[in-house]
Amino acid sequence: MPIVQINMLKGRTVDQKRALVKKVTEALGETIGAPPHKVRIILNDMEHDMYAIAGQLHVDADNT
Repeated sequence: MPIVQINMLKGRTVDQKRALVKKVTEALGETIGAPPHKVRIILNDMEHDMYAIAGQLHVDADNT
């Protein structure tokens, strides 16, 4: 049973998450033969102040 964890910054809609888990499930089926009912996906939404790049919190970064 494959278990996939996806970490991403908050801001995606429920519809985007539905599409994501559908595509990931399909990809696992196509590449490793995992039946959909055996695939487990954990989505971790992170606050922007819980992620950093190069010593700077994402919330503080210039994201333009």
